[in-house]
Amino acid sequence: MRKLFFKSLAKLNKVIMPRFSQRNLLKLKKWEQALIAYRYWVTTNALD
Repeated sequence: MRKLFFKSLAKLNKVIMPRFSQRNLLKLKKWEQALIAYRYWVTTNALD
């Protein structure tokens, strides 16, 4: 159940949230870094 929740949340994040793949991660603002950390947390939980 938990894995299904995180998989659906990851799909929702992929559609709604901005992508930072082409940007320098060291020059991001703090809220952008927090978004990346959140997306990473959701992705790792979806893969487990």
